[in-house]
Amino acid sequence: MANTLRVVLDTNVLLSGVAYPGSIPGKIMAAWRHGSVEVLLSFFILDELRRVLPRLANRHGLSAAEIDDLIDILAIQAELIEPSAMNDDQLRDMNDQPVLGTLLAAQQTEAGADYLVTGDKDLLALAERFSIVTPATFWSLHGGL
Repeated sequence: MANTLRVVLDTNVLLSGVAYPGSIPGKIMAAWRHGSVEVLLSFFILDELRRVLPRLANRHGLSAAEIDDLIDILAIQAELIEPSAMNDDQLRDMNDQPVLGTLLAAQQTEAGADYLVTGDKDLLALAERFSIVTPATFWSLHGGL
């Protein structure tokens, strides 16, 4: 599908989508499962998700083995990108560099990337310079995928 939107989903969007399937992040993940959107991820994002999911077991009810299976499925379904090495001094949280680097690397792929979808305020502060949107903004623009 040449016109399929290609997005990088930040860890917080994946986490919300898993924990709250009826939420906007959950709807974005459902659109991904149905092939309406292509998702690009990095091992950094998947590893961060693997670290955070156990802390929210009361929200999603997944066992450790189910979390491992979920991460494996996401890795298979997504296009995996190695984050670009970069150091943006305007990024308020330097721990977000690999996420921004994932967007930059994804934009340099042959098919490119349309957005980084995130709820992270530190990344959203760079939205004037990069294609970064909230899940709500993404859904309001493209929810009828």
